[in-house]
Amino acid sequence: MAAELGRLTPRDRHLLDLLDQHRTFTTDQLVDLAFGSVGRARNRLNTLHARDILDRFRHYQRPGSQAWRWTLGPVGAAIIAAGRDEALPRPAAVRDATARLAMSPTLAHLVTVNGFFVALTGHARTHPGARLVRWWNEARCRDACGNLVRPDGHGVWADSGQAVPFWVEADLGTETLGRVVGKLTGYAALPPRRAFPVLFWLPTAARETNLQAHLRRAGVPDGVTVVTAAADHAAASGGPAGPVWRVVGHPDRVSLAGLPTPTGDGGTPWDG
Repeated sequence: MAAELGRLTPRDRHLLDLLDQHRTFTTDQLVDLAFGSVGRARNRLNTLHARDILDRFRHYQRPGSQAWRWTLGPVGAAIIAAGRDEALPRPAAVRDATARLAMSPTLAHLVTVNGFFVALTGHARTHPGARLVRWWNEARCRDACGNLVRPDGHGVWADSGQAVPFWVEADLGTETLGRVVGKLTGYAALPPRRAFPVLFWLPTAARETNLQAHLRRAGVPDGVTVVTAAADHAAASGGPAGPVWRVVGHPDRVSLAGLPTPTGDGGTPWDG
């Protein structure tokens, strides 16, 4: 491990930190996060995999092959643990954790949540003035919200002087709309300093239309701003940073940076 430390680049260390926090990314997601080129990404990722710094898995599918999902390998996990002055994990334990992740029923959801934030990071790489200031995973959100609600993620997006904190709920279309809307009760109970807009990131425009109609009928709890967007529509409209968001009760779509902030003045009302 000591020898590997001297061979890691700053970008390698950045990848290890991201995988430690967010568990797994696809090859394309890592391209957007750190490389900008598929060829460079594959060459470096394969090198790190050969040195057990990274591990990877994918499921069989027909036709074609599923994209690799990348995780920390035994050496990468040991490097992270050493940096925290923690006991080094056994290689077998790291491999077991990867196997459990590969078979987890929530894997698709995790990849979707991470993909949302990766898309913002990729947008910022090519748009001066835009930046993903904060990206919290589900565990960090749970620490911040206690038992009130369990967001899938939290971020702060800044663009052209406007900064917007938000919660994310990634929907795969597998839950009833009633169950989805039921999550808003927990958001309404959060303290004012956590009263960020709640973003529902949906798989299709049809699912978004149905959720908007359900929310209009059921009503939105006081003090909660609910916003929706569909991934299929966003793919052709600049991704989640673009003018794809619709606040419940308003007909027009706005960009992520154009969403109302808790103070309504474009300031930075969140805490750390």
